[in-house]
Amino acid sequence: MNLKIRLALMNFLEFAVWGAYLTCMGLYLGRIGMASYIGYFFAMQGFVSIFMPALMGIVADKWIPAQRLLGYCHLLAGLFMFAAAWYGHTGGENMQFAVLFSLYSVSVAFYMPTIALSNSVAYNALTQAGMDIVKDFPPIRVLGTVGFICTMWFVDLMGYKDTEMQFVTSGVLSLLLFLYTFTLPACPLAPKDEKKSLVDTLGLKAFMLFRQKDMAIFFIFSSLLGVSLQITNGFATPYIESFKAIPEYAATFGVQHANILYSLSQVSETCCILLVPFFMKHYGIKPVMLIAMFAWVLRFAFLGFGNPGMPGIFLFVLSMIIYGVAFDFFNISGSLFVDKTTDASIRSSAQGLFMLMTNGIGASIGSLCAQMVVNLNTAADGTVAWTSVWTIFSVYALVVGVVFALIFHPKQI
Repeated sequence: MNLKIRLALMNFLEFAVWGAYLTCMGLYLGRIGMASYIGYFFAMQGFVSIFMPALMGIVADKWIPAQRLLGYCHLLAGLFMFAAAWYGHTGGENMQFAVLFSLYSVSVAFYMPTIALSNSVAYNALTQAGMDIVKDFPPIRVLGTVGFICTMWFVDLMGYKDTEMQFVTSGVLSLLLFLYTFTLPACPLAPKDEKKSLVDTLGLKAFMLFRQKDMAIFFIFSSLLGVSLQITNGFATPYIESFKAIPEYAATFGVQHANILYSLSQVSETCCILLVPFFMKHYGIKPVMLIAMFAWVLRFAFLGFGNPGMPGIFLFVLSMIIYGVAFDFFNISGSLFVDKTTDASIRSSAQGLFMLMTNGIGASIGSLCAQMVVNLNTAADGTVAWTSVWTIFSVYALVVGVVFALIFHPKQI
């Protein structure tokens, strides 16, 4: 089989595993009486992203080839996801947050490093085949988003979006990818005589970038903007389905298929990747980052003032479409900025630091704070003042954007 197709299938499965539950887990948690803990589940993904990718990266460099470790991590992630599903199925009304959360946490602790490991496998395979990574990898990576969308639709259409079967779906895909990794090209280990200090191994040298004013401001605001990343993944679908309590919206497509409606966000993400190089070339990092920040303002605002009926559904759709700009213009342009403004000797570590600040620290804080905001706006009968909630998130993104515009003045790249 063609190498690109093989790697594309790997990416498809990699992100299909995540798409099975990431956007609809909040619905399931709400149904089993754990709505006040949604933020904790999403914060755990950010927390394990702070250290697990680095640890697994060391293992892949020194002891276990990356394609093998990718498989072993998926095996463990899948088994613990099955365990979480089994507990959800048998726990009934006596289900305990601590047990479900622990099983889920171990699963995501082994899943999150696989995103970086799958990239390493692809980079190594393309390099060994003499291909151009910059040219050949993006189309391969796009299949990952397609896989994410496919499982979102599958879970929705099968009626799994508020049941533990979403965890079963994820577990099955993880085990399939575990088996598939035995067919992937082998990745080399680091030479035995290559000596690295602990500081080098853990990529800690990148923290020296905080001595540079522009980079310090960039990383701090990356974390502040990273706060927004998981908010809609955790709370958008529960919000959309809350309209079922209003008779005029109960039968609308958005309420009946919230996950499919939400998948427009990932479709937009796929399309907007192609716009980033043009905007970076013509406008530079600051305008592109500002576009992303103000796109988050609109993302939250459109959700808050839309509804699943007519014409409110158009605001929902606009919110989903603008997500591609908010996500890609932030993540991809930020990654390119780091690549072009750091020394080659710490470039990989700097990329790791960027991910730590956004998907680690920022996303963890954002998930926990979002849960606090939702809890504070929840009445005794369980009704949530969602318009106020989304307005708070929108104002937060606006403040971050305005302050960033005033104090960040990088050199043009």
